[in-house]
Amino acid sequence: MIWIVLILLALAAAAPFVLEAQRPVPDEIARRETLGKFAKLSQGVTHYQWLGPVRGPIVVAVHGMTTPSAVWADIAQVLGNIGYRVLVYDLYGRGLSDAPPGPQNRQFFQRQLDDLLADQGLGQDLTLIGYSMGGAIATAFAGDRPERVKRLILLAPIGMGHPEDRLTRFIRQTPVIGDWLFLAFYARHLRHSIATEASPMGPVQLAELSRKGYLPAVLSSVRGITQDRLEADHRAIGRADVPVVALWGEQDRVIPLTGLGNLAQWNRNARQEVIAGAGHGLPYTHGAAVMAVLKDVLRE
Repeated sequence: MIWIVLILLALAAAAPFVLEAQRPVPDEIARRETLGKFAKLSQGVTHYQWLGPVRGPIVVAVHGMTTPSAVWADIAQVLGNIGYRVLVYDLYGRGLSDAPPGPQNRQFFQRQLDDLLADQGLGQDLTLIGYSMGGAIATAFAGDRPERVKRLILLAPIGMGHPEDRLTRFIRQTPVIGDWLFLAFYARHLRHSIATEASPMGPVQLAELSRKGYLPAVLSSVRGITQDRLEADHRAIGRADVPVVALWGEQDRVIPLTGLGNLAQWNRNARQEVIAGAGHGLPYTHGAAVMAVLKDVLRE
């Protein structure tokens, strides 16, 4: 009897890892059907797309931890309509980009962005716009290379402190067991959040859950760049006089409004606005309100 119990326990322990191994990678059909293109970069293939006119000032948009570049659809269209060329791309492990191994820390994402900008021949005068974790990536880039950044726009950005419950902390700090818990239960948690939010990005996020490498990528980001406190970067950006605009969701339960106060201390020149009624999904739930602010900023 004890052997049966042990076998059942072993199967239960192995199940999340087996399921992850059996998930499909982004298939060739999906890659052929996309309107985007693919760049072979130093860490893997990155899916990207140019939106807007052929010529114009350039915006590079960096999405968040659980959403691919489709999160920018509405905002990129409006930016294109007012004359901006918008470069969107899928972070590694999301969308149609590869999911290379390795810790998804500051250096990991900086290398992808650096590689893509070099591949596209982009140098200076860049407007960077980052959402959630993408805000941390954009901030790190601007902090390291302020001479290349014309303007930094942050939407509900990570990097100024955010709440973490005990289970998330345990998963983040505990190898193997934390991996098992995340692979076993995070998909259920995300599905519940998607159903509660009832946003247009829901089907896109659900599709992400079925691709190989997505869950390990999210876990690696939880243990990586999302833990960085970017005070030094924001202070460096302020000293370099790079204009910063930060937009926050009034009802955001992921990134609280305390971040607004931190940023105000670190960079007194940063312009900040709160989007009324918005939660964490403000780029796709309150795109019109976001662009009402950004149109004024981008005309300056």
